[in-house]
Amino acid sequence: MANLVNLQRISLKNHPEIKEDLIQKFIFEHPESLGLGELTPIQREKIQPLGGRLDILMGNVDNDARYEIEIQLGATDPSHIIRTIEYWDTEKKRYPQYDHCAVIVAEEITGRFMNVISLFNGNIPLIALQLSAYKVGDDISLAFTKVMDRVTLGTDEEDEYEVTDRNYWENRSTKKIMKDVDDIFNALEKYTSGYELKYNKFYVGLAKNGVAKNFISFKPKKSFLHLFFKTNENPELSAKIEDAGLDVTYESRWKQYRVKLSGFSDYKKHEALIQECVQVAMDYFNISEI
Repeated sequence: MANLVNLQRISLKNHPEIKEDLIQKFIFEHPESLGLGELTPIQREKIQPLGGRLDILMGNVDNDARYEIEIQLGATDPSHIIRTIEYWDTEKKRYPQYDHCAVIVAEEITGRFMNVISLFNGNIPLIALQLSAYKVGDDISLAFTKVMDRVTLGTDEEDEYEVTDRNYWENRSTKKIMKDVDDIFNALEKYTSGYELKYNKFYVGLAKNGVAKNFISFKPKKSFLHLFFKTNENPELSAKIEDAGLDVTYESRWKQYRVKLSGFSDYKKHEALIQECVQVAMDYFNISEI
C-alpha cells in the first residue's frame, strides 16, 4: 500500500550547488515541464542587440507562437520584470511574423509583481510560472505552477457585439457600398461557400451554421469599404499589398490587415492579390477551402 508523505521544499536561490544555469538547461531539455503545450527549444542565452541575454527562446510546434522565457531564482523584482519585457519587445520587433509571449519563471511571484503587471492592462502578453523545488532523496524535483495566464485583448466576435441587420448598414453606409460587399463576398465563393454575411453593430462578419468565423470581415463606409483579413503581420505580404497601390494598415491589436477598397471595381482590379490574402487568413484559422 502506498504511503502519503510530505515533500521537503527547498530554496534554489540559497542552494550551494543548483544555479540558474542548471535550471535553464533542465527547462531547455524538458520543455514539457512548463505546462505550456508542445514547445520546441530554439536557443539558450540568446544575445540581444542592445545588450543582455535572453535566458531561453522556445516555439510552439502547432502554431507561430514564440516564448521569451526569463528565470529568476528567489522572488521577482523590478529589474527582472523590466528585463523580461524588454527581451519580449526586442524579439517581437525583430520577428513580427510570430506571436510572441513573455514568460517569467520565479520561485516567488510577489504581490508587487502582480500589481505592476496589472498596470499594462493586457497590452503585454505575459505568463508567470512559480517554480517550486522539492528534495527527493539525493535528487531535486522541480514543479512549475502557472499563477498568471496570458491576458489578450478581446476580439469583436468574443465581445459578442450587438447583432443588427442589413437595413442598419444600408443606412450607416449606402445601398451601393452594401451591394459592393455582396459582390465581393460572392466573388470569393471559392473561400466563402457555406458562409453567410453576419451584420453586427461595428462590422459585417461571416458566420457558418450560426457560428461566427471572421477570417475576413467588412466595414462599409459612405464612399468606400474596408476589407479585413486576420493573420500575423508579414513584411513581405505588407510590401506586396502596398506595391499594388492599395491603402493597407496592419492592426496589431486585432492581428489583422485592413485594406481600403473603393468598391467592387477595386476588388476586380486586385482580385488575385485579395484572394491570396483571403487564403492567408484561412490558413491562419486552419480552414480548408470548400
